[in-house]
Amino acid sequence: MKAEEPARYESWQSEALFADMQDVLAKFNAVLESSYDGIYITDGDANTIMVNKSYEAVSGLRREDVLGRNMRDLVKEGVMDFSGTILAMENRGTVTIEQKFKTGKRAVITSTPTIDQHGEIVMVVTNVRDITEIHNLRKQLVRKEELSKKQLSEIEIIRKQIIGSGSMVAVDGTMLRTMLMVNRVAHMDTVVLLLGETGVGKEMVASYIHQNSARKEENLIKVNCGAIPEHLMESELFGYERGSFTGAEKEGKMGLFEVANKGTIFLDEVGDLPMDAQVKLLRVVQEKEIQRIGATRPRGIDVRILAATNRDLEAMVRENKFRKDLYYRLNVFPITVPPLRERPGDILPLAESILAQLNKRYGFKKELSQTAELELQSYSWPGNVRELRNVVERAMILSAENSIQPRDLAIYKSRPPEPGAVELPDHPLNLKGILEALESSYIEQAYQKHRNIRRAAKSLSMDAATYVRKRKKYAERDSVKSKASFRNETNA
Repeated sequence: MKAEEPARYESWQSEALFADMQDVLAKFNAVLESSYDGIYITDGDANTIMVNKSYEAVSGLRREDVLGRNMRDLVKEGVMDFSGTILAMENRGTVTIEQKFKTGKRAVITSTPTIDQHGEIVMVVTNVRDITEIHNLRKQLVRKEELSKKQLSEIEIIRKQIIGSGSMVAVDGTMLRTMLMVNRVAHMDTVVLLLGETGVGKEMVASYIHQNSARKEENLIKVNCGAIPEHLMESELFGYERGSFTGAEKEGKMGLFEVANKGTIFLDEVGDLPMDAQVKLLRVVQEKEIQRIGATRPRGIDVRILAATNRDLEAMVRENKFRKDLYYRLNVFPITVPPLRERPGDILPLAESILAQLNKRYGFKKELSQTAELELQSYSWPGNVRELRNVVERAMILSAENSIQPRDLAIYKSRPPEPGAVELPDHPLNLKGILEALESSYIEQAYQKHRNIRRAAKSLSMDAATYVRKRKKYAERDSVKSKASFRNETNA
């Protein structure tokens, strides 16, 4: 019995060793199967001995189709187009290649041979890393770079067009991106709705669209819907036939839409159109025809419509102050023109452009000093480009020298004096002149604020007809005074 004990012990030891090996192999197999990368292992003769599930997922091959098969046969049969294993065996070293599988996936394959002490290859382990997502990301990046280059090219073209047009200034990136949209729609006949605060330059953008359209040789008719008295709105826009109403011209009159035929009509402050005019405008947009007051039949017209407003048309639709169907007809291609505070890079180029125009008109050679430029750049410009134009023109008039200084800008002095804040001087006063100046200032500021005759008049407790009459009177008076002043200064 004692003689059998060593044999039993050896048997038990072998069984334990085998069990340990089985456990190690199970753990090794679990590690391979849990790998994110595909693993493909062959023996020294390129016979497949191990494949994990990640490899199956990447390659689309099942392990039962390749286990025990020789890599050379698999390549010959077209199961694989080429083999990193065979290349590694031929080179007797690590080989890395990129391969595309039938699944459409791409992978980086690294095959590494294991060489024993006799110099024989006993195994080749191939690591397969799925780079499909990386490849797709790379393609997306290339496409984005190409798109970015294209946009930059388009922006450069737009910049040159703007410089050549002489009517637009756009240097700041924010405005250039807006002009990129403008440029894409300019050559089409699409209805464009320009949105933005008062004074941002919507009218200039409308002019740019017309100048870069197929209709550029025809008329561009600009209509401020807020400046036309409500009772004249329909006749001004659509015209009337002879004898339509008392005071009508004998031969009748063409409306602004007919004047704009074949060209472009720009409806500024379109949100101020009364409801009955909105109905007729809807017909123009939908049917391409107008009907004069007193006419029995409509007239066909071919006109492109550009519209602009600083009002919230969606809110007006909800409040039943603007027709929903007209809103959707006008809102085909909305473009928001950014306020001047959001495009600070345009402040100085705009100021210099305005000053250059004024110098040419009046024969001056005035320029902005560096301190004046800093003053302009530090201001928030609530009145946008319109306020900038007024400030520069006022500064040109006030400046005694060719170099405009900060004191000439009077940015913070635009409010009219309050009646009770002025001390009476010793010398006689022209009270009528003072009152007229004060009234003129309030009338003009009301219009600058509301950009609408009816709302401006209402804010001053005046009827619209009186407001229009007085505003016209003061505008004519100021024009005469300005010309006389410049004539005297030139003669001097």
